[in-house]
Amino acid sequence: MLLLSVLGMMIVHEFGHVLAAWTSGGTVAQVVLHPLEFGRTDLAENPHPLWVAWGGALGGTLLPLCLLWIAKYKRLSAFYLFQFFAGFCLVVQGIYLGVVSFMNAADAGDLMRHGTPHWVLVLFGLVTVPSGFFLWNGLGPQYGLGQSAGEVSRRDAIVTFILLLAVIIIEVLVGSR
Repeated sequence: MLLLSVLGMMIVHEFGHVLAAWTSGGTVAQVVLHPLEFGRTDLAENPHPLWVAWGGALGGTLLPLCLLWIAKYKRLSAFYLFQFFAGFCLVVQGIYLGVVSFMNAADAGDLMRHGTPHWVLVLFGLVTVPSGFFLWNGLGPQYGLGQSAGEVSRRDAIVTFILLLAVIIIEVLVGSR
């Protein structure tokens, strides 16, 4: 599920960039999706770079939440998969903008170069990361994890957060070379 979530997150993130480019009169040259490197959307024309830069994070958070809402509305038995995916996307997008903004790299760097204040990116992370953890809370038993009460231990959640943060930082550092 984690590997599928990584690929799915890349898809909704890049689709957000594409959608923002299309709605602002931009022209997409290519979209790169590869499981071993950062995805990216290259534009031939980009008349509104700030909007397109925000498109990735907004698409990467709002599209999974829309899928979650549809799954809940349709009362799908696999609702918890959509809940995990939406939570994953919120956590990753929040870390991606909130933490990477301190490195002035990737989309966070683009957003700041085009006028987004640093505090806005940090605030985005401070809202989305806990929201993602909230969505994950209680999902352990569906994956054969957690305690019998159906809650994941606080220690396990903190360790998972630190490991996820480390993976993202390593990806940013390796991907920027």
